[in-house]
Amino acid sequence: MKPSKQRVALVTGANRGIGFAVAERLAQREYTVILGARDEDKGAQARSALGEHGRDVHDMLLDVTEATSIQAALGKIKDMFGRLDVLVNNAGIQIDGETTILELAPVTLQNTIETNAYGPLLLSQACIPLMKANGYGRIVNISSTLGALSDIANPESPYTGVDSPAYRISKTLLNAMTVLLAKELRGNNILVNSVCPGWVRTDMGGPRAPRSVDEAVETPVWLATLPDGGPTGGFFRDRQPIPW
Repeated sequence: MKPSKQRVALVTGANRGIGFAVAERLAQREYTVILGARDEDKGAQARSALGEHGRDVHDMLLDVTEATSIQAALGKIKDMFGRLDVLVNNAGIQIDGETTILELAPVTLQNTIETNAYGPLLLSQACIPLMKANGYGRIVNISSTLGALSDIANPESPYTGVDSPAYRISKTLLNAMTVLLAKELRGNNILVNSVCPGWVRTDMGGPRAPRSVDEAVETPVWLATLPDGGPTGGFFRDRQPIPW
C-alpha cells in the first residue's frame, strides 16, 4: 500500500480519559488517528464517537503488556498506512493507591511496571523503525510528577502524602526511558518527551481532581505536534520544563 499522505498517530489507552481527548485533538488537526485499546468493543465505541465529521479515525486491538499484540498492531499499521509519525504512550494503571513502599507486593510492582514502563518501551522500539523510514517522529510519554525523584525527595511537596509506590517507580522508569530514547535518536528528527498532565478528573484521577481533561491534554498535544528542531528529552507540564 502507498504510504498515507497525512500524519499518522497511535494513541494507547485511547478509549477513554486523557487518551481519548488527545486522539480527538489530533483528529481535529486532520491527523489519521489510531485508537489503541485492549478491549476491542470499547475501542470500537471510541472510534465511532470520534469518527463523526469525516475524521480519519481507526480502532486497533492493542495490549501494551503483550509483545505479540504489539507486533500484530504494528504489522497492521504498516500494511494499512505505510507510516507512523506520532506515538502517545498513554495507557497506564494505578493499583496501589493505599499501599506504602514497606507493604508493596512484588506482583503489584510487576503488573504496574509491565503496563506503565515495559509496555511503552516495547511499543516505542517497535514504532521507531517506521518513524526512521520517514525521517520524522514524535513520542510522548504520559508520565507524572509522582515519578519525579526531586518531588519524592521533597518533604514540602504537595504530594508527599500520596503513597502509590509502584506507580511512582513505574513513572520514574518511564522518565528514564524518555531521556535514553531521546539520547539515542538525536539527529533522526524523532523527538521524545515526557509530560505530567497533572491530577485530572478521569476514571483514574477521580471526581475531586482539580484539572479538567481539556486542560490536561493541551501539553501532550503540543508535544505530539512539535515542529522540527523542537525540544527532546524533556519533562513538561503546561508547556514548561519541570524537574526530574
